[in-house]
Amino acid sequence: MGKDGKPSGENFYVLYEMWLRRLESRVSSPVGLSGSFFAARRVACEDFSGGMDSDFRTLLNCVKQGMRGTCDKEAKGYYLDLSDQRKEFDRKVRTVLRGLTVFFKNIEFLNIFKYVLYSYQLFCHKFLRWLVPFFMIILFVVNIPLAIESNIYFALFVFQLLFYGIGVFSLFRDLYSSDFIFFKIPIYFITVNASILVAWFRYLTGQRLLIWTPSER
Repeated sequence: MGKDGKPSGENFYVLYEMWLRRLESRVSSPVGLSGSFFAARRVACEDFSGGMDSDFRTLLNCVKQGMRGTCDKEAKGYYLDLSDQRKEFDRKVRTVLRGLTVFFKNIEFLNIFKYVLYSYQLFCHKFLRWLVPFFMIILFVVNIPLAIESNIYFALFVFQLLFYGIGVFSLFRDLYSSDFIFFKIPIYFITVNASILVAWFRYLTGQRLLIWTPSER
């Protein structure tokens, strides 16, 4: 939530993420942990590396050792979002960059014959999510010629323009602190996916983050 105590755009994403983790816990194991609030057996933390996400790496270690993660619905945590959106953007870039580093250093977990359902969860929940910005670009470009031929695709194209337009307008007018979720959700959506693109660029150009510095809230 924001410093004003009201839900932020990220609040809706966190609720969705926690819902997914609870579902994943029922059938196998969640594919992610909350870096600020989790507990693990010591044996799962023995090969801790400062160059990779401790939460993501710890969960992978659990799965490799035949254990699993679980989401405790009784555990509750609260944190404030960052009022400075530049710092919030940088935090998201760092998070995804470190996540990509862990993912590609542990590509063995995509072996569906060994890890079965967890491989599918990891591919969908992590990898495909990091590809969303690329899908968005493709969708937008492909939608242009389709909009000329179909009223349905024209309406979808207009919706995209309005959604992205509201997000960009809100960013430039600093409406992130606005009371209207109508502004907060597009801003958060655009910020997240733009940060993923930046993280991909840094990863593919060989940049790595060895030290995590917590953001001041």
